[in-house]
Amino acid sequence: MTLTLRNKIGLVLAALLALSDVLSILGPTPDGQEGPPFAVLLLGCLLGVVTLAAIVPAWRSGSRTALRVVAGTRILSALLSIPAFFVDIPPGMRALAAVGFALTVVCVVLVLAPTNRRTLVTD
Repeated sequence: MTLTLRNKIGLVLAALLALSDVLSILGPTPDGQEGPPFAVLLLGCLLGVVTLAAIVPAWRSGSRTALRVVAGTRILSALLSIPAFFVDIPPGMRALAAVGFALTVVCVVLVLAPTNRRTLVTD
C-alpha cells in the first residue's frame, strides 16, 4: 500500500510528538517541583521510542500494522496528559497539555486515514 499525503503528514506529526516525549525525560522534575512524576515521563519516553520505531516501517511500506502501532502509542501518550486537566497546575502547563492532546487527535486521524491501495488493472 502507498501512503497518502495525509498519512505522511500524520507520521511527521507523530514523529515530532514522539521526539518531544523522548526529550521530556531530560527535563529535571525532582520531587517538590511542578511537573509530571518521573514514572510518567519514563513511560512517555518509552512510548515515544516505540512510536519512532514504528514510523520507519509505516513510512517505507505503508504497513497498516505499523500505522496502528503509531496511532496506539500516540493515544496512550495523550492519555498520560489527562491528569493535567484535573490537578492544580499553572495555566501554561495546562495549555501545553491541551495543545499536545489536540495535536495527538489530529495526528491519529491523519495516520489512520485510508491509504491508497494499488490496484491491478487488467484488460
